[in-house]
Amino acid sequence: MSLDSVVYTAQANVIGGREGRATANDGAIDLKLSTPKVLGGAGGDGTNPEQLFAAGYSACFMGALKLVASQQKVVIPADTTIEGIVGIGPVGQAFGIQVELKITVPTLDKALVEQLVATAHEVCPYSNATRGNIDVTLTIV
Repeated sequence: MSLDSVVYTAQANVIGGREGRATANDGAIDLKLSTPKVLGGAGGDGTNPEQLFAAGYSACFMGALKLVASQQKVVIPADTTIEGIVGIGPVGQAFGIQVELKITVPTLDKALVEQLVATAHEVCPYSNATRGNIDVTLTIV
């Protein structure tokens, strides 16, 4: 898929890999990175790429959900949440990830939420980037 135009470009720099530091060129991000113990690291107080992916996908999907809802004149409640769960594990000799998005939209009819979520999944850039590459499960809570 090629973009018609680029309307925003994000830029980040990582030094030291999973045991390093991640920064954004505009200073908005400055994070210590650490590898979870279960993946052979020391653990600690840093974040990791899987947590960042979970947060990024959740935030992006929320934006897509709000967009498709607004196109249908539906207001997404302010207390709507999306919990991103990213799993990492072996795939043959390599590693892969899987994602579950747990979507909670209080006060809206479940059938409407299901339709909005399905449409948002078609619009969301993360969904489009991952489609056919990793398992993505959308759970409406």
